[in-house]
Amino acid sequence: MAGDGTQITKLVVVTRKTSLEELIERHGTRGQARFLAENRGESLADVEEAHESYRRAAAELERAVPAGMRVQWIDRGFLPNFLFGAGDLVTTLGQDGLVVNTAKYLAGQPVLAFNPDPKRIDGVLVPFRIETAAETFAAAVENRLPRRAVTMARATLDDGQSIEAVNDLFIGVRSHASARYRLEHNGRSERQSSSGVIISTGAGSTGWYRSVLTGAAGVASAHGDLQAVSLRTSYQFDMTARELRFSVREPFTSQTSGASIVFGRIRGGETLEIVSQMPIGGTVFSDGMEEDFLAFESGMRARIEISERVLRLCWPASDET
Repeated sequence: MAGDGTQITKLVVVTRKTSLEELIERHGTRGQARFLAENRGESLADVEEAHESYRRAAAELERAVPAGMRVQWIDRGFLPNFLFGAGDLVTTLGQDGLVVNTAKYLAGQPVLAFNPDPKRIDGVLVPFRIETAAETFAAAVENRLPRRAVTMARATLDDGQSIEAVNDLFIGVRSHASARYRLEHNGRSERQSSSGVIISTGAGSTGWYRSVLTGAAGVASAHGDLQAVSLRTSYQFDMTARELRFSVREPFTSQTSGASIVFGRIRGGETLEIVSQMPIGGTVFSDGMEEDFLAFESGMRARIEISERVLRLCWPASDET
């Protein structure tokens, strides 16, 4: 999908603190951080190298900003209080997680994601390299870059609260205790006890969803099911597909809980519904952000479906078919 023609009036560049900067904040100085690391037999060399790579990438990105274009730089910590404008081109410099974190605060603005360190970052949602920044900025500002409509998931509670996810939703308990609930999908219903339910998007299929399938394949193949090995390579699905997939983690069967509905797909117009049977500690959170959650306690119902919102992610024209 090409750009929608909306005029870009400003660049908003979202950055994040490096691991070294976070260590210095925690320990006071770089020297103190190094001293503590060396006392544990560790080295800060790789952390320092990653820091310098990020700083160089930020400087190169700044030089590549088109002449005369308004630009504002913000740290991701300010995202909750930042107001994006309709004409903003939101540019991220960091890992996939920075794209995911930023997407939650957008209302349709396109995202242009740069990979500051390809040696360390795979970047499923970060397709652009810093050395192409000047021409990439020009193409994006002129609406010449395709934009992928990345599917998002939404969980809505019966009290009206909702939470959205770019990668995945988790429904369970805020501890290692078993989650208890009733799961309803495609006319089937079952009481379950498990480590929680994960609902994944195509963008998230290379993350938590992949881990679930890898573990399942390993267990199955160890018990002689060699066909299950294919799960290790067949996990990924299109990030623009209007589809979600849910997986039940470590389901436990007993006289009061079953495990016949442990995996399924949620397509357009369909829902997965979960009724909490957890007196305390029930939670719904998205994209690994446990501190940003909805309480989900006994009697509450969660409806999971494809969100109407999408992440509009700029993509290299050469990768579009």
